[in-house]
Amino acid sequence: MIKDTIVDGAHNAPHRSLYHALGLTKEEQARPLIGIVSSYNEIVPGHMNLDKIVEAVKLGVAMAGGTPIVFPAIAVCDGIAMGHTGMKYSLITRDMIADSTEAMALAHGFDGLVMVPNCDKNVPGLLMAAARVNIPTIFVSGGPMLAGRVDGKKTSLSSMFEAVGSYKAGKIDEKQLCVCEENTCPTCGSCSGMYTANSMNCLTEVLGMGLRGNGTIPAVYSQRIELAKHAGMQVMELVKHNIRPRDIMTKAAFRNALTADMALGCSTNSMLHLPAIANECGIQINLDMANEISEKTPNLCHLAPAGPTYMEDLNEAGGVYAVLREIAEIGLLDTSVMTCTGKTMAENIADAVNRNPEVIRTVDNAYSKTGGIAVLRGNLAPDGCVVKRSAVAPEMLVHEGPAKVFDSEEDAISAIYNGKIVKGDVVVIRYEGPAGGPGMREMLNPTSAIAGMGLGKDVALITDGRFSGATRGASIGHISPEAVRGGLIAYVKDGDRIAINIPEYSITLKVDEAELARRRETMEIKKKTGIKGSLARYAEQVSSADKGAVINRFVD
Repeated sequence: MIKDTIVDGAHNAPHRSLYHALGLTKEEQARPLIGIVSSYNEIVPGHMNLDKIVEAVKLGVAMAGGTPIVFPAIAVCDGIAMGHTGMKYSLITRDMIADSTEAMALAHGFDGLVMVPNCDKNVPGLLMAAARVNIPTIFVSGGPMLAGRVDGKKTSLSSMFEAVGSYKAGKIDEKQLCVCEENTCPTCGSCSGMYTANSMNCLTEVLGMGLRGNGTIPAVYSQRIELAKHAGMQVMELVKHNIRPRDIMTKAAFRNALTADMALGCSTNSMLHLPAIANECGIQINLDMANEISEKTPNLCHLAPAGPTYMEDLNEAGGVYAVLREIAEIGLLDTSVMTCTGKTMAENIADAVNRNPEVIRTVDNAYSKTGGIAVLRGNLAPDGCVVKRSAVAPEMLVHEGPAKVFDSEEDAISAIYNGKIVKGDVVVIRYEGPAGGPGMREMLNPTSAIAGMGLGKDVALITDGRFSGATRGASIGHISPEAVRGGLIAYVKDGDRIAINIPEYSITLKVDEAELARRRETMEIKKKTGIKGSLARYAEQVSSADKGAVINRFVD
């Protein structure tokens, strides 16, 4: 306990004097000191309500006999950062968040932590920190945004990006675009579909690090405040019984998370984040596990952008626990795992009910017999690449077409908007990987432009970058090895035939080996110049995407 090392004894009088400088009474110093990691800021819509969540957590900790102390974590809004240099800084913040939280937690000797994240890199970054620090910890997110309403229909941020493509194609006018703009994001919270933030908040429940409803209770519901109070109270139970993150985040828990990922149809970014979090626990997640699990896991949910339902609908249908109950009944989960409730998953989901089989389909009426994510391999991606299979039109599951090659996202966007991409094409965007970007930008703008211009069922896009959870269509990311590190994607030329077969997990560049050998001799690998600061450091240290784009590799 903190009082043993920092508070008790004459030698700790200097420490106590600094606690008095904080206004902490002797009584407060004698209680377990609980760090509350607040991701609150005024620029991320998913974080603007976190001050309310933090205050509720503080009350919960105090009610249960602890002393709450708040310290901050940074966060980037991927939506605001999208499509410009800012997106280079999104993924790299995951490690900054983990590092700074580790430093604050260990420097100040907290007895327990409550993590209060919400958005894309914030959640995995704090899960990485929790594993690294390994003191009793619980998560409570800020919750999802309510869906927007445009022309009487629910909508979300992915529809807004696609509306830009429709405007560029002359399908809607400026007035219609403005109506979308003003009504798509109606409340605070993480964007309302099964995008990366909501995917990771749901998977936090599955991993056992968040209470029931962590991923689905809307940000504007008062129930979210109650959840935060309960999280504050529950961390005291974790401290009392010394239940730590690595007791909860076991290999079985990560396998459960991958399984739930397939059933829910989560963002492809989970294939970066789950390996990175597992790495901090000393556990290896091989991408091939994804296909093995996917082969026997039915896809039960089609939330936006894959379908017309939203996080509020999933919440009303029974939430993550209802999904877990569906797949547990066919033996796909290890329900003996420990969770932050102090109970097993089996105990947690025993009373879960699926209240809407249209939102959470039953196993015998699944959208597909296989999971929502697929990992493809072939000469173009020998170390793997990732696609959100559940958001791909059936006619694009198998596709072959000519390559249209671009060395940056901006060049691809320009070509799409200028009508240079036609039915059947395979758009290739390279030099956007973890090291080559650097920062592995999300490609929501080009994928949304393709969809908005009516080409979503006719054009594939592949990249060594990554995709937003808001992306739909035949969008294949995380091509590994990436271009800057000599991956075959660096040697693709316009007109080359690329064959994609998602059901068979394959992706092939149909160019003979002799020609590829000539290209390797004559084509130069392009490296960006003028990269400085944190981006330069990241480019030097980051692993490939198939390893989770991690900085510190703890398992082989």
